Amino acid sequence: MRGQEAGVKLIVGLGNPGAKYAANRHNIGFMAVDRIAADHGFSPWKPRFQGLSAEGRLGGARVTLLKPQTFMNLSGQSVGEAMRYLKLTPAQVIVLHDELDLAPGKCRLKLGGGHAGHNGLRSIHQHIGPDYHRVRLGIGHPGHKDRVAGYVLSDFAKADGDWLDDLLRGISDGAEALAAEDGTRFQNQVAARTQPARNSGTMPTPPAPAQSPQVQSPPAPPAKASPDSPASLADKLRQLTDRFR
Repeated sequence: MRGQEAGVKLIVGLGNPGAKYAANRHNIGFMAVDRIAADHGFSPWKPRFQGLSAEGRLGGARVTLLKPQTFMNLSGQSVGEAMRYLKLTPAQVIVLHDELDLAPGKCRLKLGGGHAGHNGLRSIHQHIGPDYHRVRLGIGHPGHKDRVAGYVLSDFAKADGDWLDDLLRGISDGAEALAAEDGTRFQNQVAARTQPARNSGTMPTPPAPAQSPQVQSPPAPPAKASPDSPASLADKLRQLTDRFR
C-alpha cells in the first residue's frame, strides 16, 4: 500500500454474527473494526448493506466500517452491496480477517492475490474480484487441516488475551495510516504495540559485583638456619660449653 490521497474507504471486518461466535478466532476482524469505531469516535453501528455499518473519519479519509451479518461464507454479498452503493472501486476496500498462516499476533498487509481457502475471502472474490486490500491478522495454525474448522470456530484462549489486546490496540493506533494507504506507517504503529522495545535505555546499571574480602596469607615460618650459617655454629659452641661445665 502506497501513501496517497485518502479519499473514501470501506473498511470491512470479517466474522460471524451473534453472541455464540463473538469471541471466536474467526471473528478477529469484527474485533478489530469494533476497536477502531470505539477509539475514533465513529457513529453507532446500524443495520445496512446486509451488515452493521458505522461512519466516521480517519485523518483525511471518510470511512465506512462494515461487519457483514450474512455469516462468513456469504460475506461478499454485504461487501459488494456496500461497495456499489458507495461508488467505490475494489482498491478502496480494506478487509481485516483471520490468517492461519501467520503466527498469533502477527499482522501483514496484502493487495490482491488468492483467498487461500478462507471462506470469507472466497465470497468477496466472487462479488468484487481479488483486487482489494487485506489486513491479515495472525491466529496461528492448529497443526493439521482436519482441525482447522474447529480451531477457527473456537474462542481465543485466556493465554491469548495479552497479545490479542496489543494487536487490536496497534490496529486502532494505525487506522489513520491504514485509511491513507500508508502501509509502512501502519505496520510500524502496530509493531510499536506488539513488539515493544525491551530496553529503553533507562535501565539502571547493574551493581558491580561485590569484592570478596582479601584473605591474608599466614606469616611464613621462620627460615631454618643452614648447617654452615653463623647462627648454627654459635649454637654448636654453646652446646659444647654446656657439656663441659
